[in-house]
Amino acid sequence: MRIFLRAILLASALSAVGVGTSAFAAPSVAPVLSTPDAKDVRSYARPLIARVTHVDLDLAADFATKTVSGQAAMDVLAAPGAQDIVLDTLGLTVTKVTDGGGRDLPWKLGSADADLGAPLTVRLNGTKRIVVHYASSPGARALQWLPPSLTAGKAKPYLFSQGQDINNRSWIPTQDSPGIRQTWTARIVVPSDLVAVMSGERLTPNGEPAGEGKHAFRFRMDNSVPPYLIALAVGDLTFRELGPRTGVYTEPSMMDRAAAELVDTEQMVTTAEGLYGPYRWGRYDVLVLPPSFPFGGMENPTLTFLTPTFITGDRANVGLVAHELAHSWSGNLVTNATWPDGWLNEGFTTYFENRIMEAQYGAPRAEMEADLDWDGMQADIAEAGGSAAEATKLYGDVGGQLAYFKGATFLRTIEKTVGRERWDAYLTSYFDRHAFQPQTTAGFLSDLRANLIKGDKALEAKLQLDRWAYAAGLPDNAVHVKSEALARVDEQVAAFNRGMPASQLTTSAWTTQEWLRFLNSLPRKLSTAQLDDLDGTFKLSNSSNSYLRSAWLELAIANQYEPALPALEEFLTTVGRGLFLRPLYAGLMKQGDWGRPIAARIFEKAKPTYHPTVVLSLERLVTGG
Repeated sequence: MRIFLRAILLASALSAVGVGTSAFAAPSVAPVLSTPDAKDVRSYARPLIARVTHVDLDLAADFATKTVSGQAAMDVLAAPGAQDIVLDTLGLTVTKVTDGGGRDLPWKLGSADADLGAPLTVRLNGTKRIVVHYASSPGARALQWLPPSLTAGKAKPYLFSQGQDINNRSWIPTQDSPGIRQTWTARIVVPSDLVAVMSGERLTPNGEPAGEGKHAFRFRMDNSVPPYLIALAVGDLTFRELGPRTGVYTEPSMMDRAAAELVDTEQMVTTAEGLYGPYRWGRYDVLVLPPSFPFGGMENPTLTFLTPTFITGDRANVGLVAHELAHSWSGNLVTNATWPDGWLNEGFTTYFENRIMEAQYGAPRAEMEADLDWDGMQADIAEAGGSAAEATKLYGDVGGQLAYFKGATFLRTIEKTVGRERWDAYLTSYFDRHAFQPQTTAGFLSDLRANLIKGDKALEAKLQLDRWAYAAGLPDNAVHVKSEALARVDEQVAAFNRGMPASQLTTSAWTTQEWLRFLNSLPRKLSTAQLDDLDGTFKLSNSSNSYLRSAWLELAIANQYEPALPALEEFLTTVGRGLFLRPLYAGLMKQGDWGRPIAARIFEKAKPTYHPTVVLSLERLVTGG
């Protein structure tokens, strides 16, 4: 059965559950998938009965109460005879629900689950538009409200959202599932000395009057998107153009460093288009956030959110930009229908990122990054319990970065098997066929078989598609890209292990990637003299490169190296990126009576500076809560 349904085919499929074809006349409505594997168990929504197609937000951000409040008006597409629509909420205070004409509609908020929130069921009474009046809670999981002290400028507060994966239901009552794509508009009222930006077309870049001491900003997203990609930030923001369709937002004091690091962004967009077709989102701007941003980046359409930790002065970490840009095709254009299909998002994007880096910076750079990803994949497999562990399956709730690395290795293996020219032609056609639609793992494999393998039984057997997608561990045809530059680093690791002093190692021209290979390849148990030598020679505890510093601190923790503790505490209380935080706290917890009290003390101090999602995961790790 063809899983990937276009709107007209969806109408036919839904007729079996009572949806007539006339309801799907509008071509702008993205399809939902009706196969069992497309059912999202992390959403209360019942989209085959009634679904949201468009959201209009009219909200005010209140920094005093740490809430956003106002209304969300939604266009509803319902099956004939459908009585209700079910939305996702998390911690919202709903005051009333009306139809588009202002008439009250019956509604009920169901029992709450700590992770999923509570279903909001609205009686439709025949309407095609509902308006929910509500306010978020001060602890909304998607929102972080920063005092001035935690910003770069130290003068004004800051707000930003992080929607992935199911956090946006804490500030937007909608059907919060990646398989239910929606268009949207927004009007956001903020204090008059702050600027609001969102992941859509900026209609009023200078704001408009909204009462004493306030102004409003309006936004529009005409392409349907999964709800987790609706993003907001408010702060003391300025803008600098990087190219005809690219630019950077950040606080004024960070602008020069950020813009210098991002100078290649416009060319990256062109490079990506040369690989897999046109960029379809208009502008590609980036927002460099304060250090508490929990991820490296977030691919919000038209406005990628970036951690400031990628800024190292040498553009060594712009692979992060390439990754978020690649999501404009894989993830944003073609979206995983459910979160167990998340590798379709991250695995595709990690592969595409590496292709961008190769095209723009050359094969040696791309080979280093692919080789490091292989190291990360092996570490994740070991952490999951080995190659037989269920957690190493590609399809499912894969932890860590395994979905990124194993997914990219899968696609790279296909490329090497069928040839790059044939593979690139397929991927370009794949993005075209399924643009602005959801996808499942089974749907992707079906598409591969129909449009790439085409009945070639020998090729089918060679690729091992089902084993890659559904089996534990790593298939024996996995392609490992090996870097000559990193092989030379391995020689320096061996020399240090034999007793060569750090000062005699050949490291002067090393990139971040080479340093990471060196630090992560060192034995986890070193003598105090060796650790003193490394830190004294390379000043690792004081490195301004967060990637190197975190790798060094992991090694220091493994050896209970107390001279690094001041640097560890300073790092954990000034950086909010989960990629760095979780290994450090986990490392401390593994050190028993030595490390656990340190982890608990620093976490209690740093907790107010972390994003709510990071706090939740670290609380479970550090306190068992």
